[in-house]
Amino acid sequence: MSVWSDLPGQSAVIEQLSRAAAAERPAHAWLFTGPPGSGRSNAAKAFAAALLCDQQDPAERGCGTCHACRTVLAGSNADATLVATENVTFSIQEMRDLVGKAQDKPSSGRWRVIIIEDADRMTERTTNVLLKAIEEPPPRTIWMLCTPSPADVLVTIRSRCRPVSLRIPPADDVAALLVRRDGADPELAGFAAKVSQSHIGVARRLAADADARHRRDTIVRLPLRLRGVADAVTAAGELVDISNADAAAASEQRNESEREALLIALGAPEKGAMPPAIRSQLKRLEEDQKRRAKRSLSDSLDRVLIDLSTFFRDVLTLQLGTGTELVNEYLRQDLTSYAERSTPEQTLGRMDAIAQARQRLGTNVAPVLAMEAMAVSLL
Repeated sequence: MSVWSDLPGQSAVIEQLSRAAAAERPAHAWLFTGPPGSGRSNAAKAFAAALLCDQQDPAERGCGTCHACRTVLAGSNADATLVATENVTFSIQEMRDLVGKAQDKPSSGRWRVIIIEDADRMTERTTNVLLKAIEEPPPRTIWMLCTPSPADVLVTIRSRCRPVSLRIPPADDVAALLVRRDGADPELAGFAAKVSQSHIGVARRLAADADARHRRDTIVRLPLRLRGVADAVTAAGELVDISNADAAAASEQRNESEREALLIALGAPEKGAMPPAIRSQLKRLEEDQKRRAKRSLSDSLDRVLIDLSTFFRDVLTLQLGTGTELVNEYLRQDLTSYAERSTPEQTLGRMDAIAQARQRLGTNVAPVLAMEAMAVSLL
């Protein structure tokens, strides 16, 4: 199975990257763009594996079975660095450290590959630190930046990168991937792929977690029970609670495993007081986890609003009679009744209210206040 197997519906991208991996001298900087869940990071990692593949025949690079391919995909190859910030934005120091690492020669492969996930989380000052390294790269270093849109990075960066544009994969392809790779139930996989709108990561979680499916169903049904301001305020609090639960579920297990791994690595005693040096390391880990939790909650709030917007997207589809397939097909009867009680203009206004709430949450607005203002606008 090749390194490209986890990129459903991206045949054009696979062809482009396969040719580049077989080239003697591929471009030194690449910009991977595409909607959330389209597989930007997976495509970058697959490309890195193909570039470092042990196969001597260029046409066979990206085999997926050699040591280099397996270690790159597992995140343990010394010549492939995957960088993702746990904070809201990358810090300047993080980028300076990365630029310094880019100067190192490859330890065993042909290239040193550096992948930056969520490159849109770089501020202008941070991006300027990276710009010099991309303008004058070391001869064996290849940069890969991942971001939703080319407009999310400075034009000076964009102009120096080879573009790779991913599309939203077909839901059937995402479902097939979940069945093949994760062993998901075919019916659940199809449902998850459809309601997630082909977002691979979200679909995987929905297919595997019954609680996640229940939380999403609660979100999508919310407009059906809004009768007045009191209902709207109550619903806003529920949405924030759901977001907190989602964020906690995503981080709780990871936080505990990180703590256990750190204690083992530091040789911490099983009983009794911790030595000061170990306590300071644990405190630093907890601070990192708190920063990550803030970002996780922000992402969860945004996902809640995306799920909620699918209700009104379906309502508008029914009102306009477009014949387009509904995201929430299992709610067709309720959606039809709701659509008959309102107009397309009202539906568009409610969709705008959700979009405005997403923008407000990107600032320092308290989540409860943003959700309450939105929920009242849905009445």
